[in-house]
Amino acid sequence: MHSSSRRLLATVALSTVVAVVGTACSSGAGSTDAKDADSGTYTVWDPYPQFAKGSAWTKLLDKCGTQAGVKIKRTGFDTSDLANKTLLAAQQGNSPDVLIVDNPVVSTLAEAGVLTTTDDNKLDTSKVDPNLLAAGQSGGKTYGTPIGANTLALYYNKEVLKEAGVDIASVKDWKSLTAALAKVEKAGKKGITFSAIGTEEGSFQFLPWFWGSGAQLTELDSDKAVSALSLWQDWLKKGYAPNSVINNTQTTSWQEFAGGDYAFAENGTWQLANAEKAGFEYGVLPIPGSDGGNAAAPTGGEFVTLPVQDDTGRYTTSQKLATCLTSTQNLYDTDTTLSYVAPTTEVQNKQVAANADLKAWVDAVKAARGRTSDDLGTKYPKISEQLWKAVQSALSGSKSPEDALTSAQAAVK
Repeated sequence: MHSSSRRLLATVALSTVVAVVGTACSSGAGSTDAKDADSGTYTVWDPYPQFAKGSAWTKLLDKCGTQAGVKIKRTGFDTSDLANKTLLAAQQGNSPDVLIVDNPVVSTLAEAGVLTTTDDNKLDTSKVDPNLLAAGQSGGKTYGTPIGANTLALYYNKEVLKEAGVDIASVKDWKSLTAALAKVEKAGKKGITFSAIGTEEGSFQFLPWFWGSGAQLTELDSDKAVSALSLWQDWLKKGYAPNSVINNTQTTSWQEFAGGDYAFAENGTWQLANAEKAGFEYGVLPIPGSDGGNAAAPTGGEFVTLPVQDDTGRYTTSQKLATCLTSTQNLYDTDTTLSYVAPTTEVQNKQVAANADLKAWVDAVKAARGRTSDDLGTKYPKISEQLWKAVQSALSGSKSPEDALTSAQAAVK
């Protein structure tokens, strides 16, 4: 694609990408100069500003650079900044050589003509779990490879469940989960906490229940979708979940659970370190589907992508860098650092062998689904916004689940 066309498309995409917010953000900044005069320097942009020079992550980047015979100039950005900076760099013909970006943004950047396909750049994705790879696919093309995945599951407090007489093995579907919450509430403890805030975080947390009902994002007002929203509304009405969920972020929801009174909390792999510090015994259960089995939870995590360059001769080295970053051993090391589940079965098995507690997370990731999968691409942010608005309307009591989702579907159309 000609650079002038890329600039035009990138401008159009800028407003869309602003709406897609990552589920776990950090702050940071850096130089946005994408190229050095020295052709032996390759630029890498990533959303990990928390990793300073000398960290395991930057050492890995340098090691991959050395193996490819080049120097690495790396900049870490906040997740939302990174997407916007990438689009602006594409407009200026100044894209980084390797871009590691939050997976919902991949389809937006792809549709803007910013990224090369794996057909073009020869990245090998054959070992990647198809459900995780789908988050980086648009229009039948694949635009990169995942570096790792996180998702949602239910943390549970073993002591609270024991006091309430709940056997966690009995929790297999929505009916048995609700019965467990009733027992917990009767025992004088608190049921479940989650995030239903009016942002992407709220949609992210609602999606396992939405998908677990069998609903599809192309039909927000289906009976199955209504059943999922009714479940959450009923929990609030019965006192099984607190009214605070309407304003809870995933962080504040976690803080409620960490207080020790809640039986369950919906949260992600990124809370594993905090769970170890919580001061009580906990377990992890994949979110159940309405009639049993594991619900599909949305995938978080990043893709390694190779942006379009005017100098196509750079792709060979960029591909070597991306291949190095996603090799079996390097994926294992990186995903351990990031509290991610690896995107390949081979590395997942290594993770579980090293830490059996990760088995529930691997199961959750294997059932997970990309938010932009099913070729939703840049339609997803608009759908998500209407979904979180519907959740807010129903949980606040201003609309019934049916009316809230009917309005949401009408707005998307």
